[in-house]
Amino acid sequence: MKTVAKDGTRRGGARVGSGRKSKALVDKINDGQSASVLEFPESSVLIGDDVPPVKDFMKAQQKNGKDFLAEEIYSETYRWLKARGCEKAVYSELVMQYAMSVSRWIQCEEVISEYGFLAKHPTTGAAIASPYVSMSQSYMKQVNQLWYQIFQIVRENCSTEFSGLPIDDAMEKLLTARKRN
Repeated sequence: MKTVAKDGTRRGGARVGSGRKSKALVDKINDGQSASVLEFPESSVLIGDDVPPVKDFMKAQQKNGKDFLAEEIYSETYRWLKARGCEKAVYSELVMQYAMSVSRWIQCEEVISEYGFLAKHPTTGAAIASPYVSMSQSYMKQVNQLWYQIFQIVRENCSTEFSGLPIDDAMEKLLTARKRN
């Protein structure tokens, strides 16, 4: 029988996220434990695409005239997933959201580098913190949350050890963005 509160609702029980964290698939295999691997059915039609087509909004020219890096980040992340055999386990929309967030974060960081950390208040003219700083922090938080979701799927489904994460290249993209434009 379930625990019922005085008002008749069923509350209580284990909290979400509590308990022992699951081990990565590769760790289970290395320890000799039994592990289940997701089996994807083979498609009857062979398609030679390395990366699925990128949506038009990820290729759009930006208002400032600079290139938008979402297409490049999407392709790079998808190839990383494909090299680990997890491209079917991760929703393409999740990879798209990740690529868009990284691109927007890089845009905010470029603007901060160009204009600085301070801005002028529109009515008083006094110095205020640049709104791009908080926008950058917000996008970085989104990037981290989306990456943790992608990485968790890969961690649970990849049967080989891996290194060289695509997120490691985000700062390099930021630093080389000035040279391209």
